[in-house]
Amino acid sequence: MKVLKHFKKVSDYHKLANIDAPEHPLISLVDYSQVQYPSNIEELKWRQDYYTIGLKRNVSHKFFYGQQEYDFDEGVMTFVAPNQIINLGNNPNIKAHKPSGWLLLVHPDFLWNTSLAKEIKQHDFFGYNVNEALFLSKKEEQLILNLLKNIRQEYQTNIDKHSQKIVIAQLELLLNYAERFYARQFITRKISSHQILGQLENVLTEYFKEGSLVERGLPTVQQVAESLSLSSNYLSSILKSLTGQSTQQHIQNKLIEKAKEELSTTFLSISEIAYNLGFEHPASFTKLFKNKTQMSPVEFRKTYN
Repeated sequence: MKVLKHFKKVSDYHKLANIDAPEHPLISLVDYSQVQYPSNIEELKWRQDYYTIGLKRNVSHKFFYGQQEYDFDEGVMTFVAPNQIINLGNNPNIKAHKPSGWLLLVHPDFLWNTSLAKEIKQHDFFGYNVNEALFLSKKEEQLILNLLKNIRQEYQTNIDKHSQKIVIAQLELLLNYAERFYARQFITRKISSHQILGQLENVLTEYFKEGSLVERGLPTVQQVAESLSLSSNYLSSILKSLTGQSTQQHIQNKLIEKAKEELSTTFLSISEIAYNLGFEHPASFTKLFKNKTQMSPVEFRKTYN
């Protein structure tokens, strides 16, 4: 049975990785080529209380984040928020060359009383699965690496009243670049993104089959994302880049589409239609329908009579 470890401090990871203690208790840039995990790696599973931003390649282990796994063969960035559970398992296809890269560990206490304390939570990519990693060009990778090293250089110097502000500024810049690079990735990988859009339509069509909503209720964003083997944050980000609408809006659009079909082709009452669409109260259905179409269900039905 796997034992779930709890890493409360940045230094806890340093001990796991068998590297020197961190130079700063709340922030650390780890050279991944120096990391040496325990030999019984298949038993390793942990929850951490700090943020981790990874820039890694040629890693000889598989990472499992949630239900997803990812193989770090290319230069990619990953973002892990506090309280996430990570599994580390053996990779049967271990590469002969040495893994490389960097891990930036940032404890939330370091962000206390700064603008980033709240803003960091607004970056959706901290909720992405590992298999939704950010792929970087060589130019992008060098830019991120420079920012990481600037952060390390600052916390290694004599700490003064300006140190935290300078590190926070570098970290904010890094996260803003990550936002830009993810937007670029959604555009450059349009084929796979559009495939996801088609798969979403199929999933919603299945959910909205006759009678299924009565039994299952309206699908949630989480349910839809899991059906596509994606995190809810990543799915919404892709959909916004393609359509300008979130997953929740797509679900509602499908609901209104089905409602219009029922209103125009059946003699069911508004209450019956609302029930068939998974609503407990007809008033809730009427409110959503009017918000989306600028007409009540009754007014819409009259346009077909």
